[in-house]
Parts: sequence; C-alpha cells; structure tokens
Amino acid sequence: MKIVFRLLILSLALHGSPLMARSPKLATSTYWQQEVRYDIRVTLDDAVHTLKGFETMVYSNNSPDTLHYIYIHCWPNAYKDNNTALYRQLSQLEERRNKLKKIKENGYIDQLAFTVDGVKTSAEADSQNTDILKLRLPAALAPGKSLTIATPFLVKIPSYFSRMGHEGKSYMITQWYPKPAVYDNKGWHPMPYLDQGEFYSEFGSFDVHITLPSGYVVGATGQLLTSSELDTYKRIGAANHIKPSSPASYKPPTQDAGAKTLDYHADNVHDFAWFADKDLIIQYDTLQFASGRTIDVFSYYRPGGNKEWANSISFIKDAVLHYSDWIGEYAYPVVSAVEGPGNISSGGMEYPMITLITSPKASRPELDGVIAHEVGHNWFYGMLGSNEREHPWMDEGINTFYEFRYEAEKYRYNGILGDMIPDRLKKLSADDFLASIYNVINQLRTTEPIATPAADFPSEMDYGLVIYAKTAVWMHVMEEAIGKDQLTKGMHAYFSAWKFKHPYPEDMQASLEQSTGNSLDQFFSMLHNTGSF
Repeated sequence: MKIVFRLLILSLALHGSPLMARSPKLATSTYWQQEVRYDIRVTLDDAVHTLKGFETMVYSNNSPDTLHYIYIHCWPNAYKDNNTALYRQLSQLEERRNKLKKIKENGYIDQLAFTVDGVKTSAEADSQNTDILKLRLPAALAPGKSLTIATPFLVKIPSYFSRMGHEGKSYMITQWYPKPAVYDNKGWHPMPYLDQGEFYSEFGSFDVHITLPSGYVVGATGQLLTSSELDTYKRIGAANHIKPSSPASYKPPTQDAGAKTLDYHADNVHDFAWFADKDLIIQYDTLQFASGRTIDVFSYYRPGGNKEWANSISFIKDAVLHYSDWIGEYAYPVVSAVEGPGNISSGGMEYPMITLITSPKASRPELDGVIAHEVGHNWFYGMLGSNEREHPWMDEGINTFYEFRYEAEKYRYNGILGDMIPDRLKKLSADDFLASIYNVINQLRTTEPIATPAADFPSEMDYGLVIYAKTAVWMHVMEEAIGKDQLTKGMHAYFSAWKFKHPYPEDMQASLEQSTGNSLDQFFSMLHNTGSF
C-alpha cells in the first residue's frame, strides 16, 4: 500500500538505544511451507452487490507436525458491524476515523458449510474476531498428506471505504474468499482484517471462474484463459496504447446482453484479487526481458480522468525493468494496474500481478511513483511473501527505498516530500539528490522502532514515517556502508533464495551476509532503535 501523507513539520528526534538483534538463521533444507490449491466459482450480482460462489481448497501439510485444525480467514466479516477489529481500529486511529463516515453499507460472508474430504465439519468463530474461524478436522492431517476443504459462500460487498468494496457499480473484490491462515515454523498466524496492517497467506495456485454481466471490464490476478475476452482486451488495448488520445471503448466479444464467465489461472501466489467496471479504458503491450522472456502488460483506467494514465503502460514497464535489474527478474507472466476510486488514506494497494491505484489527481511523477511502488510490491509481498502484519518494514519499507531510487533517477522527485523539494536539489545527480532527501527524512521525529508490528502504531502518521520513511533511511545507511553494488548483489541473493517463500528478518540478514561476506549485525540491530538514526 502506498500511504498518502505530506510532511509539514520537520523536527529533530531523540535517539533511542539499540537492542540486540536475534542471530540470523541460515536458509537450510529443513525449510518447509504449506501449499493451497484453490478452485473458486463465483457470480457477481450487481443489482444487490453480492458474490455467490463455491470454493474448493486442496491443503497440503508439508510441515513435520500433525494438524487437528486449520484457521480460516473470512475477512469479509470484518465489515459486518462496529464490533469487529476493523471498526475498532478505525475508531481509535484519528487519521482513519473519517472512513467511518463513508460507510453506507456493511459487508459480510455467509452461507458457509464446510466439508473436509466430503465430511461435514464444524467451524468455530473466534471469540474476539468473527472473521477468524477454527476449522476442526474430522481426521488428523499427518505430515506429507493433503485434504480437500469445500464450502459454498455468499459475500455482501460493502461500500468502498477500506480495500474490498463497491462504489456504485465499480467493484474492488479483494480479501473476499475463505482462506487458510499461514502455519509456519513459528506456528499458526490467524489475524483479523485491519485497515492499518496487511496480510500473510499461504502460497499456492488459483483457478478462478468469474461470472458477471457481459458489459464489465475485469482486471485480475493471474492469466485470463478465456480466449475471446483476452483477444478483445489485447486488440483494443494495443490500439489504445498506440493512440491514447482517442481510445476505443470495450465491447463484449459477443452481443449477448446476459452474463459471461471469465476463467483465470495463477501459480505461486498467495492471494487473488479482481476489479470490475463497465467504464474502463484498456491499454496493452508486451515487455521482453534480457533473458528473452516476454510478459503481458495491461492497464485499465477511467475515461475523462487524469490524462497521465495515457502513459500508464510505460510507467508499469519502466517499474518492472528497474526492479528486475535491482532485485531479480519479475517471475509472473502478466503485470497490470487498474485505476480505482479515490481513497482518503491510500494512493494504491497491491495484489499479485495487479495493483489498484487510487490517486485521481496525481501529477506525472507522482502517478509514476505510485505505480512503481505498487508494482514493486510484486517483489516485496508478492514473490517474497513475508509476514506483513508482524514485519511491515520487509515489504513497505524496503519497497519504499526502491521507489525513492526510481523517483530520484527519473524525476529528482520524492513521494513523501513532494512539492517541498527545493529546485536547487533537483539539479543534483540522482545519488546526491537521494543523499539530501535521506538527510532530511532522517531528521523527522520518529519514536517507534522499525521492528514494530503494524497494528501497534498509535497513528497512521507514526506508521507511515517509521515503516515507509525510516526503513528507507535504514536501507540507505546500509547501502552507504557496504556499497551500492554489494547491496544489489545481496538483494539478488535474497530474492533468489526466498522467492515464493516466507522469509523472516533473520533470513534476509543471512542472505545478505552470505552474499556480501559482511557481518550486518550492527544494521539489523538498528531495526530496534527508537528515534532517528
């Protein structure tokens, strides 16, 4: 997620004392992770804003432990009433309290009837969080074995004020289906849905079949397998990319005024999101890497809005190429960005292979930077699947470091300081510009350590300053000490070792140390510093 905030008051902070960091663990052959293979069939009823579906999950226990239950996240229930963790958090965080005023319709998930290998089983709601269920297994699941979980479901889509929702008949369908919590070598990780605080989910594959009225344009995680629809998107999108000044509108491949079903497939992802709107301009192009691989690139945006979206394909491709160079080649077959309704606290939100951008008034460098940030999450969240709730700096903060580099190299711009940057700084080289930016950011008053879990920050401003800005400063300090080439080498090694896995901070440290030959204890100890560096 790209937090929207501008720093109006710059003040010096008191320095805190570093704590000892944990010894890094080495990536070994003992590593394991669970796997989930999803098949979901869902129908959108845009008259009443509901999703009706049936889900089948094949859950593989790759752990050394025998499981007697599985935690299931049913996050649409976070929108159910004012007793949920989501509502409690919104009411407690002053900057997010205004979202409560936007709630016109609540949401929920209902009509669940779980079976495990065909046997009906019970699912108990957590006493504090109705969006967490504990699914009792009829028979123990031994190591190396799999089982099949199935259930129907009905989702009432809330009005759009957090991540999932609708604004009229524009749909943001995210965190919408029952999904197992992560079980890793630290145990179970059940968590309620929050606005400030993101996610942690198991890797696997998705086959998703979406039925909806035929006039909708859909952008989604994964590859669209419905050939007639894909051909239409590519044909219209390619023409619009070449001539964006007079874009063609989408028309269904057939003149059927009824419904259509779109089939999607995705591998090595831990989430599936989709967006539907009848009024979106499509752009399309391809991107070829130095390796020879070619991927599809799509953008979907609103006609008559921000004219900078005409350049969106170029922005997406540029971001993918830069991040691939800095960290490792983009591993998915498609990358997309879709323009959504404005969001009062977020400029965008990331999902595997697709990102939602909610910055309707963004300037060219701002829109390019937001797209780069959200596309960059395909590395830091998507392919490197860290626990965002417990260690938000591992995705948001490191990603912000690379966003800052991207913005500096292209525009001498910075997404946090925005228009406050003096013209004299814009005449500097990219490296000197960044050094000046980091010098300013490091003077900002921050109290919490970078290692603070997302839900523990007392305000959105504290969360943004520490997790985004302070982490970027931390990365810069480490880069200055070991050298840009060494950091790039280390990040490539980290990505190679932990792609499609669940790294923890100690895993990142071990990868960097093994690659660079440097002890980085002093830098990883800084994650526990209060104040600025």
